[in-house]
Amino acid sequence: MARIGLYAGARASTAPGMQIENDRVAIIEYTVTDEAGTTLGGTRGGPTAYLHGHGNLVPGLERALAGRGAGEKVTLSLEPADAFGVRDSALVFDLPTSELPEGVEPQKGGVLRVTIKGMQRVARITKVKIQKVELDANHPWADKKVTFDVSILQVRKASKEELEHGHAHGPGGHH
Repeated sequence: MARIGLYAGARASTAPGMQIENDRVAIIEYTVTDEAGTTLGGTRGGPTAYLHGHGNLVPGLERALAGRGAGEKVTLSLEPADAFGVRDSALVFDLPTSELPEGVEPQKGGVLRVTIKGMQRVARITKVKIQKVELDANHPWADKKVTFDVSILQVRKASKEELEHGHAHGPGGHH
């Protein structure tokens, strides 16, 4: 998702009756909480834009927003498989410290970008051993049932460039 700064006049440019569907950009604000009601994240810095149908949201949220329009509010609870995934033990692995990028000090809680099966992922260092580190490339919220509270602010057609890039751009272009 592209983080957007203040989006002045966003509602004014919304096409009347335009609904969220594939290849449209939706501007949303949301909060995500766990089962205990603890806020895990959201759009604290302002609205967020995403390109619908391009895998830019967790699957359950993207399905729930389809067909909705500006001004609607959605609250939904998602099981892990429809949210941030089910923990996969294959995404926890050891990496020799000699393979760490130059200048990276192995510290528990540190994060690295890794390529797993051709996909870029963020992995957290969960253990520092003598000559290796243990990495966990699962999403930090994997295995959590979460609730999204979403407000849809705007729905618009995607630009040609957004469609080519596979994600929404903020005011003034690519971000």
